[in-house]
Amino acid sequence: MSQPDFSFETLAHQNGFAHVAGVDEVGRGPLAGPVVAAAVILDPKRIPAGLNDSKKLTAKSRDALYDALMADADVSIAQANVAEIDTHNILRASHIAMVRAIGSLRQPADHALIDGNMVPRDLTLSAETIVKGDARSLSIAAASIVAKVWRDRHMVDLAQQYPHYGWEKNAGYPTAQHKLGLARFGVTPHHRRSFKPIHNILYQDKNVSN
Repeated sequence: MSQPDFSFETLAHQNGFAHVAGVDEVGRGPLAGPVVAAAVILDPKRIPAGLNDSKKLTAKSRDALYDALMADADVSIAQANVAEIDTHNILRASHIAMVRAIGSLRQPADHALIDGNMVPRDLTLSAETIVKGDARSLSIAAASIVAKVWRDRHMVDLAQQYPHYGWEKNAGYPTAQHKLGLARFGVTPHHRRSFKPIHNILYQDKNVSN
């Protein structure tokens, strides 16, 4: 199984770019919570060992790598909230979060490696897309880890306020426990109303009450 490497970043450096940021987002699929993006500029001399697509790592490994990246890399985290997801759509909201993350780096990036196949339309710097980038580029892998750990922790915090949906375990994804919570306790302010399962609950409630 191939591991992500630094070849995309090295090529960008050879093409004259000094600050190359890997960018990834997490949280397109959940019914609740924000979509979160991270941008990471790695220090080539201090790349943490074990970086990989966040989905291929254990929670313990992700937490350790998150701490290492926060200490040794230029890291920025941004989100698009539920209102923005519902106003635009999840793809657009994820791009908004990506642009915010890139714009909040300590040292301005001059080239971005974007996970996926679309460059966000508001991005004003040089960029390239890399399909399955979190498994191919170390910087994107780093961004995938940071975004996932931050969002998972955020959902644990939200679960303290709304304990019936299992967000501390499912991060807002539509698991059986989450669906049961919705059936019993209804929709919270953190649910995405534009998503069909939530829309259907609200629409059904409206019909019943009329």
